[in-house]
Amino acid sequence: MSKLNEIVDETIAALEEMRRSGVTNVSVSPATLEELGRLPKVVSAQLAPIEASAKVCVKCPELVRCRHNVVFGVGDPHAELMFIGEAPGRDEDLEGEPFVGRAGELLTKIIQAMGLKRHEVYIANVLKCRPPENRTPLPEEVANCLPYLLTQIELIKPKVIVALGATAMKALLDVQLGITKIRGNWYTFRDIPIMPTFHPAYLLRNPAAKKEVWQDMQAVLAKLGREVPKR
Repeated sequence: MSKLNEIVDETIAALEEMRRSGVTNVSVSPATLEELGRLPKVVSAQLAPIEASAKVCVKCPELVRCRHNVVFGVGDPHAELMFIGEAPGRDEDLEGEPFVGRAGELLTKIIQAMGLKRHEVYIANVLKCRPPENRTPLPEEVANCLPYLLTQIELIKPKVIVALGATAMKALLDVQLGITKIRGNWYTFRDIPIMPTFHPAYLLRNPAAKKEVWQDMQAVLAKLGREVPKR
């Protein structure tokens, strides 16, 4: 995939140079268009075996006993923006998709307020299995599951990551402060800008914090070079 990205970058650079030289039209053969049409499927194909591996993972016996589904991730595998939460809840465990419960509905509204659609971003969790009673993931559970998330990030290559809540923040960032202290500030994970903010579940309990999250999302839009939609 890195080689493919190099080719795409080189092609873009060549086209930009042609534009600066006054070229206004470039012909593309039907065969080339057909080949380009296959590119969006590349990352999906690479994610498929990783998801298959996650679905048969038995490294965390307690989670294996309790789970109904392994919840891998959903969205555009070529997304510029990736949201990472903590772990599946009851609804997510039953449906096999992240952020589909009340917190998920709120996240979807946040994404829509940003002028995006849910299918245009990628959504995942640190843990792919629901912890019993939605308890906080144990350190060993995070360690067992983190390689799946890291592979997702490596393949998707988002331009910006939003870490939803303390668990996602601590899994990706070497920081000692709590989410309240660091939210709204930019950090970097493997050369990718990452914005920590409150988890939607926290917002359900503390609606006043929605204002702060919206400020964080405005900063994310600016980082992506997008305008903030009028509300």
